[in-house]
Amino acid sequence: MSEGAMAGRLSGWFSGMSKAAGEVLPIRTWSADEGRPGTPSASVLGVDQTLVWVTVALLTWGLIMVYSASIAMPDNPRFTNYTHTYFLSRHAMWLVMGFVAALLTFQVPMKVWERSAPWLFVLSLVFLIMVLIPHVGKVVYGARRWFSLGPLSFQPSELAKFSVLLYAADYMVRKMEVKERFFRAVLPMGVAVALVGGLLLAEPDMGAFMVIAVIAMGILFLGGVNARMFFLIATVLVGAFGLMIALSPWRRERIFAYLDPWTEEHALGKGYQLSHSLIAIGRGEIFGVGLGGSVEKLHWLPEAHTDFLLAVIGEEFGLVGVICVIGLFLWLTRRMMHIGRQAIALDRVFAGLVAQGVGIWMGFQSFINMGVNLGALPTKGLTLPLMSYGGSAVLMNLVTIAVVLRVDYENKVLMRGGRL
Repeated sequence: MSEGAMAGRLSGWFSGMSKAAGEVLPIRTWSADEGRPGTPSASVLGVDQTLVWVTVALLTWGLIMVYSASIAMPDNPRFTNYTHTYFLSRHAMWLVMGFVAALLTFQVPMKVWERSAPWLFVLSLVFLIMVLIPHVGKVVYGARRWFSLGPLSFQPSELAKFSVLLYAADYMVRKMEVKERFFRAVLPMGVAVALVGGLLLAEPDMGAFMVIAVIAMGILFLGGVNARMFFLIATVLVGAFGLMIALSPWRRERIFAYLDPWTEEHALGKGYQLSHSLIAIGRGEIFGVGLGGSVEKLHWLPEAHTDFLLAVIGEEFGLVGVICVIGLFLWLTRRMMHIGRQAIALDRVFAGLVAQGVGIWMGFQSFINMGVNLGALPTKGLTLPLMSYGGSAVLMNLVTIAVVLRVDYENKVLMRGGRL
């Protein structure tokens, strides 16, 4: 008996009981015949509520902390023309745009993303090339990473993370039969990642390249690439990043500053941000100095509202606040990986790899940002996902979470006996 017929019989049975009792049951029975045949609506199935609320919690806390970390910035001569709510209002505007984009993204079936993956990858390459063109790309702190869109700026590397994620998942599905052969399975994907990496290093943006490389590696591993092949690729990547650092004087200085940030040379140079981040976290102790009470954000800690937002959280909310942030990101990553495994169990390999790829992205980038803020890793310019100030980053974070919610929705449709 089909699920629709069974639901119809149950509905009739409940209806008969209701008439016999002379009252209407307060139950909304569902039938597969409602709406499009075999496909219940999202309102019936619902989305992963906990994933939504954890995301909302991180976004809300991030909005509050962006305001707290940036409220004193207009006192700096560089930001004299800014109001005290300048960064708050812009961040809120990007959040609204991100929510709209997420709602639209949720309506897109995963089959469409699978068909569009190669074209989206090509589009991201075009944007990465365009941003390097003088007078087209916007230069900030010596790096050409942004497009100016009127009063807003967009960072194409954020789109590149998403497009590489989709492309890698689609690639592994297409190459599933030859995944044991290096030159036919892995080498073309390596060339694609190297091409993106070369464009990102020209900006330069080594942090984004690291995230993209880890996303691609993670999807290759989860897609079933031979373990020996995987470790060979990992060794090559580690060697490549080591060589980049060794051949770059300012990257070497960051490593030396990380190893000893308290010397006079480093504390006033490449170790300045790290040393003040550690001071901020140290001041917070267990329970923090209270919301708004940070001293380091008063022109001592550079980029307190972006890359070093966790340091301000540590100062104002203490160890308890930092542990809460870590716990939220751990749960977020764990839930995304679970949704991905569920999709793969339903023979939806592309959707499963995409969901797990987003989990790798969120988990790895938050790990790097937290490690930098806590002095466990060398200083790297990566924002804290969903929380730090950064319009295009927040926008793409919300779009990718909407994709994961779509995967979860389609999983539920199939488990209810519906059709996609």
